[in-house]
Amino acid sequence: MSDIRQQALDYHSLPTPGKISVALTTPAETSEDLSLAYSPGVAEPVREIAANPDDVYKYTAKGNTVAVITNGTAILGLGNLGPMASKPVMEGKSLLFKRFANIDSFDIEVKHKTVEEFVNTVANIADSFGGINLEDIKAPECFAIEKALIERCKIPVFHDDQHGTAIVTAAGMMNALDIQGKDIKQANIVCLGAGAAAIACMELLIKCGARREKIYMLDTKGIVHTRRDDLNEYKKLFANNTDKRTLDDAITGADVFVGVSGPNLLSQDQVKLMADNPIIFACSNPDPEIRPEEALAARSDLIIATGRSDYPNQVNNVLCFPFIFRGALDVRARTINDEMKVAAVHAIRTLAKEPVPAEVLSASGDKEPVFGKNYIIPKPMDSRLLATVARAVAQAAIDSGVAALPMPDNYMQ
Repeated sequence: MSDIRQQALDYHSLPTPGKISVALTTPAETSEDLSLAYSPGVAEPVREIAANPDDVYKYTAKGNTVAVITNGTAILGLGNLGPMASKPVMEGKSLLFKRFANIDSFDIEVKHKTVEEFVNTVANIADSFGGINLEDIKAPECFAIEKALIERCKIPVFHDDQHGTAIVTAAGMMNALDIQGKDIKQANIVCLGAGAAAIACMELLIKCGARREKIYMLDTKGIVHTRRDDLNEYKKLFANNTDKRTLDDAITGADVFVGVSGPNLLSQDQVKLMADNPIIFACSNPDPEIRPEEALAARSDLIIATGRSDYPNQVNNVLCFPFIFRGALDVRARTINDEMKVAAVHAIRTLAKEPVPAEVLSASGDKEPVFGKNYIIPKPMDSRLLATVARAVAQAAIDSGVAALPMPDNYMQ
């Protein structure tokens, strides 16, 4: 562990502190170049944009930029450590945008006193960017923040901790249900955790066919049920009319367990209580609710996924967020709606069923995976994700009426 710690610190500090920088896209070598880049030449695009505001996409980098914005109140699994502590994570997100979708990204860490102040800060700078990726903002404030920004901004606003997690979870879950011979409409689902990711995951599974009354959500006080009087408006959506109160109660006969909570909270004995051919998504990071080797030692008929790269079936947001923004930006979508999210789900899950190219195997260091219990979602290094997901998202934006541009000719061919 100490070696990993030092390697990570060296990675972030050497040879230059941080993980991102700004690069020039036009020549700046001669006096003529500078006269075009700045004064007097820059006045010409200024006049064009003043006359036609949409020309900002023609003459500036706005259309290929995303702001990654946080207040540092829910950093990874580390908690509320403040805006500056979140900066390495936000730079990492920017790195992923560039690496996987060639999107330029700027990390912005906001210090504020109220939700309204945060929203005002972001809304007032939003027009500088093509899209906004919210990150590491604690629940329930994250729900109000995202909702307010979607209403106020004319560009896509996407809280990745909610929707990125939900999209990848839903894609993997639907494939796992197929493999296990289960119908999502009939599946009994246990969700351990009731924060932003948990609620978004369950809402998207419902949009994919799951039934709300068959979902049992648990927070630190047990099952979220209709006779509790301590639920916020978001948990109330999952208040089940049930006599079940504990994880043992809920897990008995369950088809699916989704963990977005904390380490080592699901026992082998509880795994044994699940229905035949169960599915476990133990997504707490870095330590899952139960380790795969422990779950598989309890029973061999299950499918298990985690958030870790050193186990099969990694549920990783990088499978979707760069490509969702790529598709949204390329047709100038004004929002990222449910139709676009569901399109991403189906694009990701379908890709897992296709043969894996040699370059993906080389990049991931894996043997050739075949669609099945140990390969239910694509690998993060699968270069096909860009074209597959971006095209599906762009088409969904067009079909649902939120795109300002048609599909580009030969898009992602």
